[in-house]
Amino acid sequence: MSTPYFDLIREMRDAYNHRLRLVESARQRGIKPTARLFHTTGPTVRKWLRRYQQLGPSGLRERSRAPHHQPRQTAPEIERQVVELRKTLPTFGARRLVREFDLPLSHRALERIWRAHGLMPKRRRKYQRKQDLAAIKATWRLFQQISADTKDLDDIPHFWPQAQARGLPVVQYTARDVRSGLLFLAFAQRRSTGASAVFAARIQQHLARYGVSLRDLVWQTDNGGEFIGRHNPSGPRTGFPAALGSSQHVRIPPAAHTYQSDVETVHRLVEDEFFDLETFTSRGEFLAKAHTYQLYFNLVRPNSHKENQSPWQIIERLAPRSPLELCLLPPVFLDYYVNDAGGYDVPRLP
Repeated sequence: MSTPYFDLIREMRDAYNHRLRLVESARQRGIKPTARLFHTTGPTVRKWLRRYQQLGPSGLRERSRAPHHQPRQTAPEIERQVVELRKTLPTFGARRLVREFDLPLSHRALERIWRAHGLMPKRRRKYQRKQDLAAIKATWRLFQQISADTKDLDDIPHFWPQAQARGLPVVQYTARDVRSGLLFLAFAQRRSTGASAVFAARIQQHLARYGVSLRDLVWQTDNGGEFIGRHNPSGPRTGFPAALGSSQHVRIPPAAHTYQSDVETVHRLVEDEFFDLETFTSRGEFLAKAHTYQLYFNLVRPNSHKENQSPWQIIERLAPRSPLELCLLPPVFLDYYVNDAGGYDVPRLP
């Protein structure tokens, strides 16, 4: 069974050869037999036969469908005005200029004029913007900012059955120094202000022990309840903010997920390189393997967005006297440190 003419035309990048066969058939068989053979109409066959007779093979090429005359074409003086506005105010969008200068044309017409004059540069692709952002972060100090977040583990097909069978944690707490990429991990059965406070306090104590200035450190988080604590503007800080001591706490704007790209990226890497590959026979083995992966990430694994260096290599380069122990804080089960009231205390047995 032959394919309908217009279905073939839609699938073709260049329909010239198909039209040539249609014309040859019409000259041999006639209009109606060709229309039936090609599953099209008589007028369509006549159109292409007539063009072939008038122009030869070139008549079978696709013609531009753009109108030959534009009765509503923008006046030359208006075109000059919008071109000059673009050059003077390059950061203003088309809609804004139409609105603020009361221009007598649509924003699409404005953009069409700019494009014709080469004033509409291509938007930078996402990977190019990420490269620009990486270049900015490369100028930051060590431990200028730590980004912290949590990750659900119950949606990982390879890990979830093991978690159910062996009582493994289902929430990962992640913190990462933006400049070096140094990674800190911890795990819990659920999100809570107590668990996030323990997580932050352990890292703060660890950094202070090895000479990091906490007063110059900024922690960045999203707006999750585990990072906000009780909201009491007139009272003392509680929960996660209280555990930061003299360090600052900033929260990203709602839905601005790219602000947390450092931890979002590492969440994907940990899932691909650890949770999708490893098997665990016990909670102890899970924690040991998580620690091994964290050591691999911090000491050995090159980061393509940081000149193919590991976090420890970056720390050694920027602060040559830093102790290796800075990279060795092991992950823990945060639930062991959280008391029944939701606060945190000394470690206890499970």
